[in-house]
Amino acid sequence: MNLLLSHLFDTAAVAELLWDNFLSSSTKDRLDSVSGDRGRRFFAWICGIHDCGKATPAFQVLDAVEARRVRASGLSWPASVTPKTRWRHDRAGAKLLIDHLGEVGWSEEAIDWIWPLVAGHHGLVPERGAVAGSFVRADGHGRGEAWKSVQCAVVAVFTRAQGFAEVVEVEPVVMLTRSEQLHLSGLVVMADWIASNENYFTGIDDLNAVTMASARGRAANAWRELRMHGGWGRLSTPPEDILMERFGRRARAFQRHAVERVRAMSSPGLLVIEAPMGEGKTEVALATAEIIAAAFGADGVFVGMPTQATCDPMFTRVREWVGKVGPGLEDRVVLLHGKRDFNTEWKRLLNPPQVDPDHWWDSVGEDMYGMSSHRDETAGGSGPSEWLLGRLRGLLAPVVVGTIDQLLHAATRTKHVMLRAAGLAGKVVILDEVHAADVYMSQFLHEALRWLGQARVPVILLSATLPAEQRRSLVEAYATGGRNGVRTSLPDLPRPTGYPSITTVCVEADEPEVLVTSSESWRAPEPVGVELLSVTRKKPGGQEGEGPEDLADLVALLNRRLPVEGCALIIRNDVRRAQDTYTALCKEFGEDVRLLHARLAVEPRARRTQECLDLLGEPGKGKPRPRRMILVATQLAEQSFDVDADLVVSDLAPIDLLLQRVGRLHRHQRARPTALKRPTVVVTGVTFAADGPPRFLASSEHIYGRYRLLRTADLVLGVTGTAGWTLPTVIPGLVESVYSGHDENRTRWPEDEQKSRADWEQREEARKANARPFLLSAPDEWTAPTLAGLSYAHVAGAHEQTRLDALVRDGEESVEVVVLRRDERGYRTYRNVRLGVHGEKGPELLEDVVAGTVRLPARLTQAALRELGTLPEWSRHPWLKHTRALVIPDDTTSVELGGSVVSYDDNLGLVVRQPIGVGRHR
Repeated sequence: MNLLLSHLFDTAAVAELLWDNFLSSSTKDRLDSVSGDRGRRFFAWICGIHDCGKATPAFQVLDAVEARRVRASGLSWPASVTPKTRWRHDRAGAKLLIDHLGEVGWSEEAIDWIWPLVAGHHGLVPERGAVAGSFVRADGHGRGEAWKSVQCAVVAVFTRAQGFAEVVEVEPVVMLTRSEQLHLSGLVVMADWIASNENYFTGIDDLNAVTMASARGRAANAWRELRMHGGWGRLSTPPEDILMERFGRRARAFQRHAVERVRAMSSPGLLVIEAPMGEGKTEVALATAEIIAAAFGADGVFVGMPTQATCDPMFTRVREWVGKVGPGLEDRVVLLHGKRDFNTEWKRLLNPPQVDPDHWWDSVGEDMYGMSSHRDETAGGSGPSEWLLGRLRGLLAPVVVGTIDQLLHAATRTKHVMLRAAGLAGKVVILDEVHAADVYMSQFLHEALRWLGQARVPVILLSATLPAEQRRSLVEAYATGGRNGVRTSLPDLPRPTGYPSITTVCVEADEPEVLVTSSESWRAPEPVGVELLSVTRKKPGGQEGEGPEDLADLVALLNRRLPVEGCALIIRNDVRRAQDTYTALCKEFGEDVRLLHARLAVEPRARRTQECLDLLGEPGKGKPRPRRMILVATQLAEQSFDVDADLVVSDLAPIDLLLQRVGRLHRHQRARPTALKRPTVVVTGVTFAADGPPRFLASSEHIYGRYRLLRTADLVLGVTGTAGWTLPTVIPGLVESVYSGHDENRTRWPEDEQKSRADWEQREEARKANARPFLLSAPDEWTAPTLAGLSYAHVAGAHEQTRLDALVRDGEESVEVVVLRRDERGYRTYRNVRLGVHGEKGPELLEDVVAGTVRLPARLTQAALRELGTLPEWSRHPWLKHTRALVIPDDTTSVELGGSVVSYDDNLGLVVRQPIGVGRHR
């Protein structure tokens, strides 16, 4: 029992340090208001009391030595209580508190929201009826008078140690919202995990030594060793000319307008910033986040990006900004995605490389509560706290740059979701390129916004091409949360009268306050030429061809436009097409051609991405711009990819994505080759017929659906041979033309459009339905007052990263493999490092192994699960034992997998082909 009371004290002592050094001002202010200005003591009490359920026979019997000591004190239990007794101390603790708090006079309302914090401290919150189930029956729960007196004594002694005279004084005076309860639940788990680290908190046998004073000493030592820290604290009012102070440039009209709107906000809310590509949305988002943080007590930011590739450059920009907010804070910024260990800036920050929070080596050298052994203890105090880099903890860091998936995971009904919620509360949340969320992902995004709105977490959404309907649904989701789950419909949401535009949402009363304003772009409207590489293609005999343009047409185009100089970006809609294009162009243009796509191994992909940003980025940054360069890429280059091309060639995609690609065109002010002075996009991947609807690439239809491709194709065909699109002025109108859903016969192919629209609507509804079982709460639960039953049907196994990623992104599950070569001497890694005949050097050469990680196409998932395995000597390693190896013998260049021929080429990446005689699949 001494060990139990000691752990309660340790957890409370950790909670005090969290309060003093980690929690945001907004969180502390809210807990003060809930507890009658006793927030620190209340927080320590609620964190420490979590394990009171261990004062039961079923727990005390687990250790034979301690069980004898408990019996010697006069307590007993039936012989039926054994270490195998079906029992949960988290639920037992909830039942104990429900009974005891009711007896001492707590209100039923207060008890109802407090007990789930105890019942859920192992990651799942049950329904109230479950806390009194068979697993806490009388023999295991200890309902006899002797046990009851001990349980009450444990609660009373602990309560007095926190500065309360008796338990009834602890009762909160008001109730937290459900979202705030989830946040607090995550902080309870955080305090428990730190206090359970046996490196710093050991059992105490002498009852006289079980005190809060000794617990505070242990906690302080652990805090120093863990190098825990919060964000920037309570900020002073940011400088008036914040753009100049933080980014060294005068604010543009749109940026000044955004700053003015944010300074006028009376409460934390939602900010939707819509502006053209290259307008400075990122800068103004960071600046307004700082203003919001200072006004409302936020202590950090989460910046969510659409892809891993877009996270890396944003990581650099956020570190530069936060270092100006508070010198030294830049070293606390965490990069949160599965391939971050190949980001050179992240590796330098950690020195040496470190564990990944949610992907490759979740368990390497650590347990749930502890720390890994990867950090060099001589490295000093720089870099983020290692404890915050463990599994499930990444969002708890004060400043985080990661994929939007990290936010979406916080909206799933998964174990320990409260840790993710705790990581978002107290921050300003910035989400870039929100238009990129498809209908399936949007279900999780809306769910996340509802929880964030209820918790009054400020959110900034950025987009250049946001359809009006999507804007409305995002605003409604946040407003619904702000009204404690009361469904909010805003059919008459004002639409912007100009572009750029800013929408602000504050929820202070029964109705949300929504204001939509517009400003001027810093750029003068400029015509962008829109060309088709090939309008029609005739077969011998005059029949129309089956496919789009030949690669020979592309070679000829580039020879005309880039005879000796110029930089072109070619975006293809699938990897196979990008590889074929690269191969054909290399024959003509040699080393001037580069390739970037998602099926490169992680190391070369990270390296190539950075090289492209260095070569084609903003003038004065990176490396000198090459005289001629042709970058062939997939959708990786579509958005949040700051490259500046003289010419863009793009496969047809829905209009918002096509415009994003155009956003890489003439992005910065610089001198252009004479033939490329007029910005021009050349559209490929579509064949127009003289009479009848166009033909699209099979892969394009599979990815985007025929309906929106048809509507976009009609817009493209309409401006071909004209002055083109005047950008950015026409961007909102073009997007609405495709996404508004009105006038379904507007295209030249009404019958095909109507059919494709019906098919599209049916698929969209099915995708919405597919997401619903995994959302954190159903619509009929939005107004629930407490967390009771939150995890009634959690998604089992979703803590595994591949499972969790698949959960929030609609599509077939895909598998990552490690590419290895093999000869008679054993295996070699992608880096050509030898591992031995059984892979025995794999664990000690882990980075060399994972450098060759590559993701297979989804259609090969089942074959990979069936046919690929791990190496013999990897079975004892916590990560490698789950790693599938794609082994390619030295005497061949490829292997067969799932009916496809698979190889890895240093230039092309992973190449997947069908055997001769089998139809091509994209």
